[in-house]
Order: sequence, then C-alpha cells, then structure tokens
Amino acid sequence: MTLVSSTPLLQAARANGYAVGAFNVHTLEMLQAVVEAAEEAQAPLILQSTVGTVKHLGAEYIVSAAETAAKRASVPIALHLDHCTDFDLIVQCIRAGYTSVMIDASMFPFQENAAMTKRVVEIARAAGVNVEAELGKVGGVEDDIVVAENEALMADPDECKLFVEMTGVPTLAPAIGTAHGIYKGEPKIDFNRIQAIASQVAVPLVLHGGSGIPEEQVKRCVSLGMAKMNIATEIRIVFSDAIKAVFAQNPDENDPRKYMAPAKKAVKAAALEKIAMLGSAGRARDFR
Repeated sequence: MTLVSSTPLLQAARANGYAVGAFNVHTLEMLQAVVEAAEEAQAPLILQSTVGTVKHLGAEYIVSAAETAAKRASVPIALHLDHCTDFDLIVQCIRAGYTSVMIDASMFPFQENAAMTKRVVEIARAAGVNVEAELGKVGGVEDDIVVAENEALMADPDECKLFVEMTGVPTLAPAIGTAHGIYKGEPKIDFNRIQAIASQVAVPLVLHGGSGIPEEQVKRCVSLGMAKMNIATEIRIVFSDAIKAVFAQNPDENDPRKYMAPAKKAVKAAALEKIAMLGSAGRARDFR
C-alpha cells in the first residue's frame, strides 16, 4: 500500500468505537517495530514524528522510510507531523509526502488559533492531507513545547464546536486533563468534558499524552469519542531501557545490531499492548 491520509482511518475509528494508535518514532528501528506490531495485529497505524525529529533526520528521509514500510505492509499507514508551530515546516512536510500534520496554535488566543488553523486546513485540503489542531493546552513537555501544570487549560465544549465550524479542521485534540510524559500520579481526566465535546463535535477527537494512562481510563476515553491516541514517552523508555540492559551485561559491546535488535523487540511488544488496548486490532479489514 501507499501512505494514506489519517482522515478516513480516524473517521472509521470514531464511527466504530475504537482508536488508532499514533506512535512517535525517532529511529528506523522504532518505525519498523510499530509497523511490525500493526501488521501482526492487522491494525491501522499512524506513524508520527516530532518537529525535533524532522530537524534531526530530515523530512525526506522520514517520508522515504515510511513509504517503504507502507509499500511492504498490508495495513493502512499514515504519516503525521506532531505538534508543529511553524507554518513553513508544515508546508515543507506536506511537500515531502506527509499525509497528516498538526498545527499547534493552542498558545494563542482563540481567534488567532482558529485563523492559523484555517490557513493550514486550506493548504492541506488541496493535497489530501489531514490536519489536527489543539484547543486548550495539554500540560507537560512535547519536544521543545513546555506547558506548566498551572498553565494547562481545559477545552471548552462550546468553543470546540465553534472552532471546528470556523476552521473546517478534520481532527481535534481538546485538552481534557491528560499530560505529555509519564504521569507522577493518577491522570485527572475529565470524562464528562470528553462526553460534552463529543456530543457537539462530529470530527474524530485525539487523546494526547497517552503514555502511562491506565487501561480502563484509555478504554473509557475511546468509548466517549477519542479516535486517536498519541504514544511517545512510553516507547522511548522501553527502547532506551532495552539498550541499557545490553550495555549493563556487556559494557564493551560496539555492534549497534546487538543492542538495536532487543530495543526494537521491546518497542514492538509495547505497541502490541497499546493496539489491543485501543481496540484497533483486526480493523485493517475496514479499509480493504
């Protein structure tokens, strides 16, 4: 298959009560691991890269690797640019072959956020590319974007409805109490807010800060309308821990294949757990 827009993947997920796993990958091994997991589970998949990863590897390299994976896979795969505040970089990634982009203007007042989002939607629509936007502020750290806990703001359901109407954005990430990174305690998710937003907004909703949320809470979020869940920190940790374990046993190891192989295996196992949790296993059949 070729890379696909995430729009139909997420629309089908919301309509059928499951969510698509969106995994932030930073190396070829991480990309291969989550693709192998999706293949094994026969689940639709969204590969994500942060702005920092794009600057580190280059958009064209990332697109080439993702396109190769998509051609070899039997499941639908989209490639998403996560949390981007730079309009020019969004255009660059669309031109390179990304099939989904996020314009994060949530740090600006509502009207400015809407205006910036609408501009990206108009450009992306012509290329058949999905757009995700954020309303409210999700706390924590995402690449170089830091939102302090006391600055994190919940999304207002009425504003969500107006925002979608004003911008035409096909995917919305409302702030509902989750945070980027690993939680220090129990996540304080506002389930009533999710339900209220979902009752007013027909587009698929995105759950940011998916690493470390307890399974029962994830499933409840999905049942209320969350059609995409972002997973980043958790797979970075299992990837790094697997490499550390190799060097703990053999500090002189100098063959990258010897420590990347177990790291890849660990990421695949983690991705399979998330796919099962989200209910997307077997849903690749929806797109054949």
